[in-house]
Amino acid sequence: MQQGLTQSYGPVFLVIGFSLFIAVTMFTLATVMGPKNLVRPPSQSEPFESGNPSSGTQHVKLSVKFYLTAILFVVFDIEAIFLYPWAVLFQRLGWVGLAEMLVFISVLSAGLVYCWKKGALEWQT
Repeated sequence: MQQGLTQSYGPVFLVIGFSLFIAVTMFTLATVMGPKNLVRPPSQSEPFESGNPSSGTQHVKLSVKFYLTAILFVVFDIEAIFLYPWAVLFQRLGWVGLAEMLVFISVLSAGLVYCWKKGALEWQT
């Protein structure tokens, strides 16, 4: 028996509508009930670091290794996202799925070895 559009997509539209209602309500309440003073005292305009006055320059140049580490984290996080569905469907995919996943893991392993050899995972300055 074929379901109608309302029965099959009704819950999805209900969740989207409720989410939009909550978002608009929160935005409206924050705008109406929020503070109205736009002038800040000078003490609130100064940089603040964990309860202490800040020291040093404002524009610190970070090493490229920090960005490289962040990119590596994203790449291997995405790898974990791809591994989970494969593990769930492991028996249905058979030998072809196993071979494809071994190729995928070997490419990522080669990337990890390359980054390791280049010193991207070393934290000495």
